[in-house]
Amino acid sequence: MVVVHSPRVELFDGPESAPMDVAESENVADVSRETPLPRPSRTRVIVIANQKGGVGKTTTAVNIAAALGMGGLRVLLIDMDPQGNASTAVGVDHRQGIRGTYEVLLDGDAMEWHVVKSGEAPGLWVLPATIDLAGAELELVAVNGRERRLADALAVYLEAHEFDYVILDCPPSLGLLTVNALVAAREILIPIQCEYYALEGVSQLLRTINLVKGNLNDNLTLSTVLLTMYDGRTRLAAQVAEEVRAHFPEATLATVIPRSVRVSEAPSYGQTVITYHRGSAGGQAYLAAAAEIAQRAE
Repeated sequence: MVVVHSPRVELFDGPESAPMDVAESENVADVSRETPLPRPSRTRVIVIANQKGGVGKTTTAVNIAAALGMGGLRVLLIDMDPQGNASTAVGVDHRQGIRGTYEVLLDGDAMEWHVVKSGEAPGLWVLPATIDLAGAELELVAVNGRERRLADALAVYLEAHEFDYVILDCPPSLGLLTVNALVAAREILIPIQCEYYALEGVSQLLRTINLVKGNLNDNLTLSTVLLTMYDGRTRLAAQVAEEVRAHFPEATLATVIPRSVRVSEAPSYGQTVITYHRGSAGGQAYLAAAAEIAQRAE
């Protein structure tokens, strides 16, 4: 299923005109009803990574996590970005002094001490990140087993807590925080923006993935590529989508995520687009993408 949607368009019918979403309604799937999603045979640990900024990485992480949770699954969202945008988007407090990812990585705290419930979905839990995490890259350099700190903590946590999915949101870099997420994960989801230079940087990410596979995590696989910020009115978006599908024919989801003003607005209300405006093209697309991911479960 392909979800195609045009981006935010300024309509100037007069001084009171406002930005609107313009959708090709016949191309937007209706997944507004709650549909139970299939449970995987074991916990799927998925890292969402792309060192190129502005590709919809955090937006994808929080909306996929929430959509899976709404599908009746138990989901743990781990925020690995010092900006804490994923925590913000699911309504979880991450002010300085709140304990979370930093304490797990640097102080050796148990994850269960800091994982909190999110109100965005019935089965969604979150390990928040604060600005304290900004110094973790340097501090981890001197720590023994620095690349495996998250993997070890997560393994202990999952022994005592049952989850269907773990979603890891990474910063836009290939530093030690991202490496920790890659070592802890079994699958990688790469969001790729449907714009010029879409594949720029992906080759570097793939090299890093291969290094991690060869030295730290042989189980890591590129399972999913998600096209984001799709503008159905432009030839460029279609060309980029075609190029990405040629590079990753098996991994690329049929669903694409459109440019949508609702997707951009939702985090300012501490919500995912699914709870902010479920019926919007962006909300429907992320629900469809999550369902497609779930259908690929082992």
